[in-house]
Amino acid sequence: MAHRVSWSRRALKDIEGIAEYIASDSPAYAGTVVKKIITETRMLAQFPRSGRKVPEFDDENVRELIVYSYRVIYRLLDDEVLVAAVIHGKRLLQ
Repeated sequence: MAHRVSWSRRALKDIEGIAEYIASDSPAYAGTVVKKIITETRMLAQFPRSGRKVPEFDDENVRELIVYSYRVIYRLLDDEVLVAAVIHGKRLLQ
């Protein structure tokens, strides 16, 4: 059964910030990174458990994909995958 993939406001702001930061050096690379993050999250509709469990949380439903140097953190709900945040791998989770 396919899940619906949705994005939190925070995750959308994270993507915008990533794009702006990278674009200051390379607009083309910024587009590549954002496109890859979005492409990877789309596959969660069919394979919602494909990401690993987030080590900082003891919850099987909080998972992450690693895309380039970014952690795409998402939560599994009944029939939905909610992308909660996209953070740089060196940043600490709050």
